[in-house]
Amino acid sequence: MKRFAVCAIAMLALVGVACDDDDNPNGPSDQNTVVFIAPLSAANEVPAVTGAEASVTGTATITFHLTRDASNNITAATADFNATLSNLPAGVVGTAAHIHPGAANTTGTPLINTGATAANFNLPQGNGSFTATGVAVTPVDAVNQVIANPAGFYFNIHSQANSGGFARGQLVRQQ
Repeated sequence: MKRFAVCAIAMLALVGVACDDDDNPNGPSDQNTVVFIAPLSAANEVPAVTGAEASVTGTATITFHLTRDASNNITAATADFNATLSNLPAGVVGTAAHIHPGAANTTGTPLINTGATAANFNLPQGNGSFTATGVAVTPVDAVNQVIANPAGFYFNIHSQANSGGFARGQLVRQQ
């Protein structure tokens, strides 16, 4: 009977390991999906935003979907951009959103364009959002640069009132 109990416990342990659902942060992850967040704030813009949009805050989530070759090199990528914003004044009109190279307190030219149009923005007074999905990322080397040094890149959202951006945050890798 003891032998049966020991065998049953061993079998249950093996079944448990085989059914692992990869929620373990130390376990394997999907090498073809890379997720970043960017805590957004008008105060992070360079120069900092003043006026009606000065208190805007939020969070952006950027997900890269990668295609790799047999040598594990990235050969293609698309991106999903989702941002939630708070403290929006009345009348904010979103005009663009990009990933730029640049550490905090510096600026850079857009590296990855979201293709934003007014249709991507939902910015009523109070809380709002920005969404763009399935955006082709070219050149692919831009993805390699961001993955290698996320803190050296920022995401920002532009408006009619602040053409340089009204909410910005440095990228932080999540997965």
